[in-house]
Parts: sequence; C-alpha cells; structure tokens
Amino acid sequence: MTNHSLITLTEPRSAAAEAYRTLRTNLIFAGLAAEGRPLQTLLVTAPAQEAGKSLTIANLAVVMAQGGRRTILVDCDLRRPHQHELFGVPRAPGFGEWMEAGGEALPALAAVGVDGLQLLPAGASAAPPADLLSSRRLGALITGLKTQADIVLFDAPPILAVSDAVLLAANLDGAVLVAQAGHTRRDHAQRAREMLEKVRVRVVGAVLTSADGLGG
Repeated sequence: MTNHSLITLTEPRSAAAEAYRTLRTNLIFAGLAAEGRPLQTLLVTAPAQEAGKSLTIANLAVVMAQGGRRTILVDCDLRRPHQHELFGVPRAPGFGEWMEAGGEALPALAAVGVDGLQLLPAGASAAPPADLLSSRRLGALITGLKTQADIVLFDAPPILAVSDAVLLAANLDGAVLVAQAGHTRRDHAQRAREMLEKVRVRVVGAVLTSADGLGG
C-alpha cells in the first residue's frame, strides 16, 4: 500500500501537490533551456539526511507520470533506501542485485499503482555502494532505462556524507538539490552545489521542503 506521505496521490488538489506540479513544469523548461534537449536523467539529492529528498523525488515521480511522461524511479540510496516503503513494494530484488549479477537483461521494474510510473528499488548488496556506482554496469543500466522512459529519476544519498551522489550524477543530465527550511545550513547547500559543479554536473534547480507549498 502506498504511503500516506505521497500527497500527490492522497491530496492531489492540495497546495503541496500543486507545488510539485509547478516543480515538474520548471524542470521541463530548465531541460529545454539546455541546448534545446529535454532532461531525461535526473539526480535528486540533498546536502544532509534531514532534507526529505526521498519523499520529494517520490512525489515528483508521481506528477511526472500523471503529466503523461513514462517515468522510472531508481532508488540508488543503498545506505538508507526509502522508495520501496513509500510505494509499498519489496526492497529486493533491485538495483544492488542487478549491479552485482552481470548479464545483459535489464532489471525487472516494480509497478506501483500509478499509470506510467515504475520503480527500481534499492535491493540489497554486499558490495560497498561507491564500488557499485563506479562500475561500468551503471552506464549500461542508465542507457537501457532511457529506452523505456521519457524521464528516469535517481534517488541518491546526501552528497556531503558519502561520494555516492557525485559518482552517480556524473553520468546523468542534471541534478536537483533538496534543502529543508530551518534545518539545512546555507554553507552546506553551497558546498553540495560546488561538489556537483566540480565534476561538471548541471544543477538545474533546488527544492525547499518544510516551507509553504512543498512539504516533507
């Protein structure tokens, strides 16, 4: 059963749900501004753990699908995965197992009860997450998922805590930073942005949670 925290499903007419639709629109136009091509792969991360980035990307995935875009959400936060809980599906098999297994076939995606939206949960892996995200198989996965979707969203761990988000973002079209009002420090947000830009990742925007409009 889908978590009640997904306000885009439970209260689609609310101000918060409308704020996610506004975010969707802004990301679409931000993508078109980049050499006239749409964003097809997008990382969502945060400077620190408390910002609510997993809830943000889950709701963003829902409104992307509701807007008619074939959407795949990939949970690459192998340290503290949440997407399987938010959408009420098993954690495994998922990203971790596929990255370790070898083979050419793409991983099976989970249906989450939202038309046009599929989830690749985090799965489980004995390997260090940074090793998986450094693997050549990551590029093959991204390329394969792009053939099945209009947009592929990646949930990554907080960027200042571990290297995972930077390793992943370097393979994607852009990134969004999530900050929590009253909690995320301004200098941490700036450091996170600088870390992404250092590896030439295009930061297409930022989301402020726990403020008027977007919650969580």
